[in-house]
Amino acid sequence: MPDDVELREGTFYINRSAASSELSMPPAVLNERYDGPNTMPSLTPGPQNFIELLPLGPPPPSDSSQVISDTSGDSTGFKIGKTVTLSPFTVPADRTVRRSLKGIHLFMITINATLGTGLYWRGGQILELGGPLAVLLSFLLVGILSWAVMQCITEMLCIWPVPGALSVYVSKFVDEELGIAVGIAYWFTYSMSWSTIIATSAGEFAYWDSVKDNQSFHGLVIYLAIPFVLVCINAFSIEIYGFLEVLTGSLKIIFLAIIVVTLIAISVGAGPVSRSAQGSSNWAMPTAYDKEAAENWPIALLMSISVATFAYVGIEVIATCALEARWPRESTDGHVKSDTERPNGNLIGKTVKFSAIFISVLATAAYTLGGVLGTLDIARDDSKLPRLGWLETKQSTQNTTTNSSFVLIAAESKIPHLADIFNVFLVFTCLSCAGTNLYIASRTLFGLASRLEGGSKGKRGSFLRILAWFGKTNSRNVPLRAMILSAVAFGWVPFLQLIGGGHSSVNTYVDVLSEMASLAVLIVWACECLAFIRYYNCISRFRNELEDDEVAQVRRWSTNDWHDYPYRSHGQPVLAYLALAGCIFVLIIANGAALWKGWHLLPFLSAYLTIAVFLGLWVFLKLARGASWSWEDLSSYENVSETIQYLHEIRFSATQPTSTA
Repeated sequence: MPDDVELREGTFYINRSAASSELSMPPAVLNERYDGPNTMPSLTPGPQNFIELLPLGPPPPSDSSQVISDTSGDSTGFKIGKTVTLSPFTVPADRTVRRSLKGIHLFMITINATLGTGLYWRGGQILELGGPLAVLLSFLLVGILSWAVMQCITEMLCIWPVPGALSVYVSKFVDEELGIAVGIAYWFTYSMSWSTIIATSAGEFAYWDSVKDNQSFHGLVIYLAIPFVLVCINAFSIEIYGFLEVLTGSLKIIFLAIIVVTLIAISVGAGPVSRSAQGSSNWAMPTAYDKEAAENWPIALLMSISVATFAYVGIEVIATCALEARWPRESTDGHVKSDTERPNGNLIGKTVKFSAIFISVLATAAYTLGGVLGTLDIARDDSKLPRLGWLETKQSTQNTTTNSSFVLIAAESKIPHLADIFNVFLVFTCLSCAGTNLYIASRTLFGLASRLEGGSKGKRGSFLRILAWFGKTNSRNVPLRAMILSAVAFGWVPFLQLIGGGHSSVNTYVDVLSEMASLAVLIVWACECLAFIRYYNCISRFRNELEDDEVAQVRRWSTNDWHDYPYRSHGQPVLAYLALAGCIFVLIIANGAALWKGWHLLPFLSAYLTIAVFLGLWVFLKLARGASWSWEDLSSYENVSETIQYLHEIRFSATQPTSTA
């Protein structure tokens, strides 16, 4: 047997030096089971190149990228036909990013995206709207829904951590145009949130009298200088950006811990003024609610669920930043250091899985704990608590400069400078969340645009040709074009507050835009659940064929010791159907509950304008691309295997390896 091939315990390996020199590509390790002398399964060896080991026979057509052929016998006398090809599915270097993010980087990015203003604002708003029991139930129920959605996303993400993953899953398993609409809606969410959070931070800066009425400071510093700094940070290489995310995420967790401990101390009587009586008053009537907003407490609870949903926007961002996650490192002997002992199994490993599985659990714990602690320290009928934007503002609320119940609690505790400290924490939270939202928006747009040139179906209108220009990266493999567009697309939103002079109608308009962005994520959640259902059903229907052909990483029910399915989510497919139903319930029922008491334009727009725009975009894409009005055909094994093959290919070809320099 030649030096460049070894048959070892039923596994083929191509020697790294020989493969690298002859194929002119980064070395790869092939590790897949070999079942016979003339039957070679397709292999999925590594993070950059899709390589196929074919059976004995004529070589592939001459248009294949690079070919090496050899026939030799091993020590047992077997004849081994060896043809190695580099897949023609390749991506130019200027349409790739680097896989450099470790698990800690991904975790902190999800922390920064999820633990934002919703943690500090929404609890007080829900308390005023539906009372303390609504705070507990709304955060808990939406947390369970987010966990169920993430179970579906995680299972697919561990197999295919590809650019624009959320869009790709819907495109390949549901409908291509629907997938594009999902990508655009998801980009809108984070591009809009980047701008509205900047506007929100201005309200927190206004807590200090020296800043409150200083329009020059608002315009030059908050709306111009701070966004410019965040844009510059996002322009750094992914290694530097990941480090900064770890730093800011760690500080955010420390700040949250300080707030929780302080709220507990205040509730048990620490400080000059004890707030324990307030909590007793709240929980003496746990279902008290705002009678101007709702006719009864169940309706107030539905409205509270809608409000709480905003806080969970961000739990799915791991699917966006996973394309830059570090793959298993390689040792000097050519083997892959995997976090599993099974060869070729779980290539993305715990790098993605930990954050994807547990971020929803951690967010639920943080929101529920923080919200409940708030109910113990401030009365539900405190006139300074924030109300829904379309309700008439109470006089004392007009005089307050913060919408955070935590800052209000700190101010009323009479502990010196505690409110200022809490407000610093909140401003930091706003700005770090804004920077992360810009990162997510840029990667979403990049993932949507990076494969448009030379797409397999050739159905590209003029809009998509323009969009393709934003799918390129710079010399540091940063999607700078996509990032700049994401930053400026809605950069005008904060400046509305200057034009309106802080008028309540302008602030309400900004709130509506923020609500629209959060509802777009609910639509994306629903589409991901549908994509998983169709994925699950097709691999279940053809499980025997997939097992017989040993198709890598999609054999969910394999009983073979060699199985390589990365992650099996719980309770499927029932959980996916329940998650889909939950998303639709919140979108249609809970978001519309504000209209049950009477007609109001702003809550109607907040609840249904996003849905109408999304459906209109989907219809427009169908008509513009001349596409058929049917789901992707997954009724035959040939179509299913082609879809899986396509996803495997883009997983291996879309990223650059981490530099070892």
